Amino acid sequence: MELWIYFTILAAFMQAVRTAGQKQLSHELNAIATTAVRFLFALPLVWIYLWSIKYYQQMELPDLNNQFIKSASLAALAQVVGTAFTIKAFSYQNFAVATSLVKTEAMLTALLSVLMFDAVLSGFGWLSVAVGVIAVLLLSKTDKNLSAIFKSPASAFGVGAGLCFALATLWIRQASLLLETDLILSAAFTLAFMVTLQSVFVLFYLVYKDRKQLVGMTKHWKLCCFIGGTSMLGSVGWFTATSLQNAAYVKALGQIDFFFTLIITLKIFKENISIREYLGMFLIILSVFILLLLA
Repeated sequence: MELWIYFTILAAFMQAVRTAGQKQLSHELNAIATTAVRFLFALPLVWIYLWSIKYYQQMELPDLNNQFIKSASLAALAQVVGTAFTIKAFSYQNFAVATSLVKTEAMLTALLSVLMFDAVLSGFGWLSVAVGVIAVLLLSKTDKNLSAIFKSPASAFGVGAGLCFALATLWIRQASLLLETDLILSAAFTLAFMVTLQSVFVLFYLVYKDRKQLVGMTKHWKLCCFIGGTSMLGSVGWFTATSLQNAAYVKALGQIDFFFTLIITLKIFKENISIREYLGMFLIILSVFILLLLA
């Protein structure tokens, strides 16, 4: 198999495992603290990765510019909020369904591209959006209208997370391109900048608002280190795979994390999934494939 396939499988697996770790930690810490763990415990590993890339490629780090700082900062904030929303969704819905709702990210990214960057969505693109909407209606357990989705906490937080991650994706790409340097190096630099900013933000919040959560992190440091390590490995996998191959193929293959999620849901968390929920999850995956491979 080609190298990008291995990195994509690594990323998909690490993402599913990291999210499962965050769900488990959410029973011990609140949503903000559980979100903070992803960034704080990944921070040193991300910088080690960046300096390894710099040393291997024998290149200088790119210079910061105001446009990069703005785009990367917005992406960092959106990712923090999206992670917090994902964790909140777990408290209202089982692991597989909550994770599937977050996968509306792909559909929302397409819509935001049209609204924010004047992109054109094809017929298959709009079909993907329609399938995704039906899927969310199924998973929100309502047969009424779109407004009813946001009366379901699980759907509101899940779709909200997807929206935040969609915005983050657009701003991350924009920030990385603004550096005008080697793609792998710019991706690593953007990642390090964002995780640093996110770590400072969440640490500042916890120190001034909820110091008890920091004590909780020390009590569960093994799980926190696990989440930080898998978060870093997942990010490296995604960034490297999309540097080696067309992002559409990487994201399409990356949907195998759905199967990892199902295994974790059934075997680790012992949660049941209804026929309606299976259908809704299948339709979300279908909408992503339509969007990435046909649109």
